[in-house]
Amino acid sequence: MLFPILKLCVLKSLKIKTLIFMTRLIFFFSVLLVAVGANAQHNVMVIITDDIGTDYFGFYEDHADTVAVPNIRTLLNKGIRFQNAWSSPVCSATRAGIITGRYSFRTGVGGIIGGAGGSASLDTAEVTIPKLLKIFNPNIAKAHIGKWHLQQPIPAANLLFPNKMGYDHFEGPFTGQITSYTNWTKYTNGVAGTITNYATSENVNNAVAWLKTQNTKPFFLWLAFNAPHDPLHLPPAGLHTYTTLSGTAQDISNNPKPYFKAMIQALDHEIGRLFDSLKAINRYDSTDFIFIGDNGNTPRTAQIANTNRAKATVYNYGVHVPFIIAGPSVSGPGRVSDALVNTADIFATTLDLFGYSNWQSLLPANKPVDSKSILPIIKNESTQIRPWAFTEIFKQTTDSNDGKAMRNKDYKLIKFDNLLQEFYNLTNDPGETTNLLNGTLTSTEITNYNYLCTEMTTLTGNGVACNIVLPLDILSFKGYVDHKNIIVKWTTASEVNTSHFSIERSNDGLHFQKIGALNSAGNSFISKNYLFVDPSPATGLNYYRLKQWDLDGQFRFSAIISVDYKSPGAGFKLYPNPASDLIMLQTDDILKNDIQVVVTNLQGEIVLRKDFLMGASSCTIKTNRLSNGIYFLSVTDNGFKKCFKVFINR
Repeated sequence: MLFPILKLCVLKSLKIKTLIFMTRLIFFFSVLLVAVGANAQHNVMVIITDDIGTDYFGFYEDHADTVAVPNIRTLLNKGIRFQNAWSSPVCSATRAGIITGRYSFRTGVGGIIGGAGGSASLDTAEVTIPKLLKIFNPNIAKAHIGKWHLQQPIPAANLLFPNKMGYDHFEGPFTGQITSYTNWTKYTNGVAGTITNYATSENVNNAVAWLKTQNTKPFFLWLAFNAPHDPLHLPPAGLHTYTTLSGTAQDISNNPKPYFKAMIQALDHEIGRLFDSLKAINRYDSTDFIFIGDNGNTPRTAQIANTNRAKATVYNYGVHVPFIIAGPSVSGPGRVSDALVNTADIFATTLDLFGYSNWQSLLPANKPVDSKSILPIIKNESTQIRPWAFTEIFKQTTDSNDGKAMRNKDYKLIKFDNLLQEFYNLTNDPGETTNLLNGTLTSTEITNYNYLCTEMTTLTGNGVACNIVLPLDILSFKGYVDHKNIIVKWTTASEVNTSHFSIERSNDGLHFQKIGALNSAGNSFISKNYLFVDPSPATGLNYYRLKQWDLDGQFRFSAIISVDYKSPGAGFKLYPNPASDLIMLQTDDILKNDIQVVVTNLQGEIVLRKDFLMGASSCTIKTNRLSNGIYFLSVTDNGFKKCFKVFINR
């Protein structure tokens, strides 16, 4: 009997071990499946609303007359609302910035494609979000539903550009404005069709239908509504509560804002239906939402006194947009952030949300990306991602609104392309009513002006000198040539607590060096005259400014003056300018000695050297390896220096 009992015990032991092993195996695969499923279910949806700023939303600090948007509001509790988000001033430029992560001066899309003023189209060779996602994980489904507005629809081959730029599926209007929300042309992967369904509802229908075909694939969905862009209208009943509106053309013309609000409410209603559909297919809780406006309100719907500062301008009302990020990736949801963010930051943020950490390694050297990932704020690991925000507008047919703007936490500098400048304290003057450059600047204001001006010039690679007038009573400041010298003279009407003047010179009006100093009066209530001799001016334009120091260590800058100095050395001529692949430098006579030609960039870095040999009267300089931008070419002959500003443009 002993042997059968032992056999039975061994069998029971084996069964128990097998059961334990199988249990552990099942547990392991369950964990693995959960992990894989969680990864597969991570999604990002960018929701873009058209021509709407922050002031129609009651949850923004600068709100005016508002509209009820309960479904958009649900994002607040599960996300982060950004108080200081900037877009581009118009829709095409904002969209180009998001999909490429690059500012307008890099993409060439500076205005409205096919609209007022015109703009270049987006190059299909640009690196885009869907192109990079395809490399990172081919299993990620990628669709663009709704308004495109990055190229012209003619020729017909252009209609496939969304697919060429990385999307698996495109479905929506191609141009900026549809003629009617209930009679419009939709393109589905290049195929046109006439749609009579309400456009906002059709966008959601198309999005939901596409999502249902993706099963468990992770997805990236760019959902770009036309609403509440023109044409203003009365949406279908049931989508809004503005039931007393007549909807006649005359009433819309006389009272545009109620119709605009009805369109926003209809948009919110359909966004709610989208959220419900996502919940029904179990994709809502695994999706990160990025909700934005693409630019500020139009003059017609603006809620400010000066409606000339609305959409299509770099004023705050034209670029300050709603911006919310919500979803499972947000740590500590329900937050409000004062970080300076830009809609172009959606590029890097989207890639990071998918876990694509090394996307920068795939960028071509000639395609720098400006986008900064907002992920550190999303994860509650940082409160800021950038020290400044930037925006710009430029059109093929220019006008007085074309220009660039940059802000830091408190101050904002606008540099228009017509060379006018404006400078505001946004903390004290969010409505930009007081241009500080029209008055006397404090040392703090000068410091912020100089910082923003320098950063903007460094970023864009071009710009004019930043002229700041001293908060000092200067009656005159001028310079003139005296033989081999330049005489710089200035007269003060009065001085309080002054220490001394530093005299600074520049060859380009941007980069200054100290060349001397003079003690000042300290305290004086009578006019004082000052004179400084520059014994070694450069041939050509010499720029001068004063740096006035107080006894307490504070300093201020004067305005900048220029003096054209004609040296007794060789007369140099340079052409063509602007140049492309080569520059010709000529002298009035043959050289009596060897000289060196030096080309520097805006940062003062030497980018090219060339010997101009004795006995020659011309020198060819190849510039084919230089990027587009502004450079400075200088030659020195017998101690006399000549400097040219050179424009490279291909």
